Amino acid sequence: MSLQRCALASVRSIRSVVTRPPHIRSVASYPSSLTPSFTRALLVKPAWRASYSTASQPPPDSTTTSQTEDEMSEPTGLIAKSGIELLTFGTPNGYKISILLEELKAAYGKEYTWQSINIMKNTQKEPWFIAAGANGRIPAIVDHDRNGFAVFEGMAILGYLTRRYDPDHKFSFPVDSNEYDEAETWMAWQHGGLGPMQGQANHFLRFAKEKIPYGIQRYVGETERLYGILDSRLATRDFVVGGKFSIADINLLGWVNAATLSGLDLEGQFPNVHKWLTRCLERPGVQKGFSVPNVSQFSNAAVKERIATDPEFKKSAEETAALLKDSKEKYGYKYASP
Repeated sequence: MSLQRCALASVRSIRSVVTRPPHIRSVASYPSSLTPSFTRALLVKPAWRASYSTASQPPPDSTTTSQTEDEMSEPTGLIAKSGIELLTFGTPNGYKISILLEELKAAYGKEYTWQSINIMKNTQKEPWFIAAGANGRIPAIVDHDRNGFAVFEGMAILGYLTRRYDPDHKFSFPVDSNEYDEAETWMAWQHGGLGPMQGQANHFLRFAKEKIPYGIQRYVGETERLYGILDSRLATRDFVVGGKFSIADINLLGWVNAATLSGLDLEGQFPNVHKWLTRCLERPGVQKGFSVPNVSQFSNAAVKERIATDPEFKKSAEETAALLKDSKEKYGYKYASP
């Protein structure tokens, strides 16, 4: 079934975000059996919206409904008829696309629609989603202004959106410039290195049922090595490429803004990265992008606030830090970068 037919079929079961109340979802859908006490303490049931069009009225107040994730149905198809439709979730890879879309909206007035795809319910494996994202992973986009053209994978989406909708190269670079090649290089580095390695660090340190010291020190250590490379890159510049905020920065933001969860201390270990992140987070487009579909409870700021205000959470964080320290010592880990 074509994407257009999927969209038409979905109208019967999913009403426009302009006329329907928002869904409220909880990040507490993470299976409790897969989470240590530190991670369970993060799952504090923030308010969720399921879908929203930036061309409609202001975002609804999510506190006006008490419906929970389990009471709400998942999306069953595309809902927009024009513009970009983003299929996303509150993950590092999801945030990079909503950040760019918010920046494009501010710079050019480019409106978009998004739907929250609960990856814990495997909505991304449904046929209608696979039609847009063949890999069965978020994020994916559908460009309804180009006959339902679909793009998946974060790096590809960032490139597509800037080629098509950033004519003044506010967040990208001319294809015949050295900066274009530099940006592509650093984006490939993130796509093949920092993102996957930090994801594995999260898994072994936070989510794996069995705590395996070798896996913990291996992937946290490799993540530290990669952050060391980025820290060196940012020692003499404000942004990753070309002296301006671009998709080379956006591609990294979701991961760096969750570095604390991965056992890293940005301010202490990688001060140049910390300053860069602070600089980027001052941008309204970045702030808005990090709220789609919800504000993450795994961000550096959220984790640090919980440590400072919740004694039980602090104790769990200390236990996790001790586990990481012991794992490194067991295998003689020594930081080195590159």
